[in-house]
Amino acid sequence: MILFLRALFVVIIATMLWVTSWASLQCPLFAIPRDVFTHPWFIATLFDAYWGFVTFYVWVAFKQTSWIAKLAWFFAIILLGNLAMSAYCLRELFRVPRDGRIADVLTTRREGISKLGVALAVLGLTVTLLGLPRR
Repeated sequence: MILFLRALFVVIIATMLWVTSWASLQCPLFAIPRDVFTHPWFIATLFDAYWGFVTFYVWVAFKQTSWIAKLAWFFAIILLGNLAMSAYCLRELFRVPRDGRIADVLTTRREGISKLGVALAVLGLTVTLLGLPRR
């Protein structure tokens, strides 16, 4: 199961990197046409995605013992979505042996500030600020 999950999250992170790179080359991050931005299904999809991010974050907050790590992962997940979530899952999956128990991945608490979480939070903030429209 661990090998399957590692492969799954590698595929997720790779496809998310590809699709966000492709989209970035098509148009700026915040250049969403008003007709799209105000469409009810676009709004519903955003609510669905962000409540999913919050749900995932609750698990991360349980696992991380440091407030710095909890805060960093919150911003990373909210700003980078599935990229940050996949990175977190891969980090956890590579901390157990291939024949390890999934319970160890799900319940082992992590101490420390989480350099990966901080780096992803900074990256997410940078991408967001660079994507804001210039005045």
